[in-house]
Amino acid sequence: GDDRGIGMSERQYEVGNAELEVIKVLWDLGPSTVRDVLNHLHEQGRRVAYTTVLTFLTRLEQKGHVSSDKSNVAYVYRATVSRRSLTRSRLHTLVEDLFDGAPGQLALQLMRTTKFTQTELEELQRLIEQLDTKQQQM
Repeated sequence: GDDRGIGMSERQYEVGNAELEVIKVLWDLGPSTVRDVLNHLHEQGRRVAYTTVLTFLTRLEQKGHVSSDKSNVAYVYRATVSRRSLTRSRLHTLVEDLFDGAPGQLALQLMRTTKFTQTELEELQRLIEQLDTKQQQM
């Protein structure tokens, strides 16, 4: 689609779903070798080859989301982007692409179509009340 009004800053964290799987492993395990990542993915039932994981890590490093320590025989990779910033960026892209940049529409869609736990409902209620208070003070 056309990227109207979307600066590089919002799109900078774009990663494919397979790359995301790899970076999630680095978030979970911390600094890891290709073999560590591969083993973790295999434990999760993901059938991927060593070369595939290496390719994803190399790509993520080129994008600046991962850095590697090449001082040992086996390179050690670590995530340089936080789960929070990547999540925020992915959500921003989703809102732009699906809801024409209106985040409220995404929230409403989720609330209409999702089963929430009691804890999540209480948290949503609290957030809505906070937002409501803020709106009234404006």
